[in-house]
Amino acid sequence: MLIEVGHFALILALVFSFLSVVLPSIGLYQNRITLAQLTKPLIWGQFFWILVAVFILINAFLVNDFSVRYVAENSNTQLPTLFKVSALWAAHEGSLLLWVFILSLWSIAVSIFSKQIPSAFLNQILVVFGFVSFGFLLFLLLTSNPFERLPIPPLEGRELNPLLQDFGLAVHPPMLYIGYVGLSVPFAFVIASLIRGQLDSAWLRWTRPWTLVAWAFLTIGIVLGSWWAYYELGWGGWWFWDPVENASFMPWLVATALIHSISVSEKRGAFMQWTALLAIGGFSLSLLGTFLVRSGVLTSVHAFTTDPARGLFILIFLFVVISGSLGLYSWRYNLIQKSSRFDLFSRETGLLINNVLLVAAMLSVLLGTLYPLILDTLDLGKISVGAPYFNAVFIPIMIPAVLLLALVPFMRWEKDSVARVTSLLRVEWIAVLVFLFVARMTIIDNYYVLLAVGIFSWIVLHASSLLTKRLRNKTRMSFSFLGMLLAHIGIGVFILGATITSQLGIEKDLKMNPGDSLLIAGYNFVFNGVSPHEKDNYRGFKGDLSVFRDNKEIVRLFPEKRYYQTGMPMTEAAIDPSLTRDLYVALGESLGSGAWSVRIYYKPMIRWVWLGGILIALGALLSVIDRRYKFKVDS
Repeated sequence: MLIEVGHFALILALVFSFLSVVLPSIGLYQNRITLAQLTKPLIWGQFFWILVAVFILINAFLVNDFSVRYVAENSNTQLPTLFKVSALWAAHEGSLLLWVFILSLWSIAVSIFSKQIPSAFLNQILVVFGFVSFGFLLFLLLTSNPFERLPIPPLEGRELNPLLQDFGLAVHPPMLYIGYVGLSVPFAFVIASLIRGQLDSAWLRWTRPWTLVAWAFLTIGIVLGSWWAYYELGWGGWWFWDPVENASFMPWLVATALIHSISVSEKRGAFMQWTALLAIGGFSLSLLGTFLVRSGVLTSVHAFTTDPARGLFILIFLFVVISGSLGLYSWRYNLIQKSSRFDLFSRETGLLINNVLLVAAMLSVLLGTLYPLILDTLDLGKISVGAPYFNAVFIPIMIPAVLLLALVPFMRWEKDSVARVTSLLRVEWIAVLVFLFVARMTIIDNYYVLLAVGIFSWIVLHASSLLTKRLRNKTRMSFSFLGMLLAHIGIGVFILGATITSQLGIEKDLKMNPGDSLLIAGYNFVFNGVSPHEKDNYRGFKGDLSVFRDNKEIVRLFPEKRYYQTGMPMTEAAIDPSLTRDLYVALGESLGSGAWSVRIYYKPMIRWVWLGGILIALGALLSVIDRRYKFKVDS
């Protein structure tokens, strides 16, 4: 009976979302305040019933209710409680329920923390949220009902995918979805502004903190996904240019451009049309990512479904949202506040070039992701687009974009001169050149690493110079300013770590008998053998390797080969982490007579990849608490 209540709760949520669109829209059109004010209670009603559905589905996992198809396919009695709860979003139906739940949370947050926004405008924003919620709730109920019953319940569930039986499942998807879905907020602000025919700098002040929060969580989600793949898959890599990885990265690139564009529009009234287009594009890419993950058009470790009917529904909804948004944008284009004038050499120009480069980088990723799918759909052959393409196309676009990030804050608004900026930063640029020369002559003979060191020093020196200048002039340092510096330094840290680990890392895949050893980067790995290993929901083998440096044992590593109830083998890597390097060991297959295949990796500075991402996210969150976003507006 409780499962039917959950299903009915989703139906009620659908009804509330429908009413939150129709009734307030009528009220706003006919200037009937009573109807217009219904948005908040209807949004709250929708949230309540979605919350009920979420709790009922979690309870079904906890009590092992295998009469529910979704529970039977993604759990069993031996599954630890943490994984039973996180199994809610481990597959298609539940992940879509999480999507809708987080969207509802965002709409509630906007309704609570946007009291400074005129009530009529806020009601229009919530109507947009209601429309998006209605589309996804309809999709959930028509094609992806998580409360579907099995005619004959099994005595035992099929088990959660062993790849997902990890702490990463508990944190990565929610963080990613908060950021992913959070891009609906600037989208809703823009659409509401276009509907009312008033798109000016005021709405930008309201939407910027929301965009920063969404961008921060999207960053955290991507970082957690990279970290999870690194230690769980046994490949020793942190990014694979997987299509579904790209699907989260593309909105991040556009959101990065949007944040910088908002700052120009807010302060100078420039790029208003461009900013609105980026807000539409960011959320559209989130929907595109949803389509890629759930349509069955691609094969990926991240993909949730292979049902074309579901993909068709999302594709239609994606078309409606994008075409409707762009149509509204074109219709209201002339009513958007026109940009102020600025010189060719100015901060506005620098940020515009940076924006264009970020969008170009996104388009390069989009092309590499969709091109194989388009060829396959048109029956023109099958191709695979991997790291060589992305490295050759994406990286050259991003290098000037990153250099501009550090340079632009020194440029003046409206008009500046090359001579002034050059004079201001002459010492920093000389320091970068001297540092690179010394590094090349002494320790670095890899030109890619040298380039990364140059970019890192460029960013850090420029950030230090900007901070010193503020301190010298006794200028008030806002949280927004400090957040910008921290995020920019985070980008430098990421670039340095990613380049060094990819260029100087060492990978060995070899056969090892007990007593065999391997010397890598001054570390001697000694293979001690393998022993049987068993836990509640899996059995397998545990390897034992001693690592020596200067004839002294520094660590013992115990990689595992696990076999779950389904029989699916899983590699559990053993890692000795540090800020300067990771020692990474993965156990392969038994080769007989006590011999095993073993993968050993030396990963220099790989932790800087995730440290950089954390600094970027912290910088965004620090900017959010800037006091300039706390103001009142008369309605």
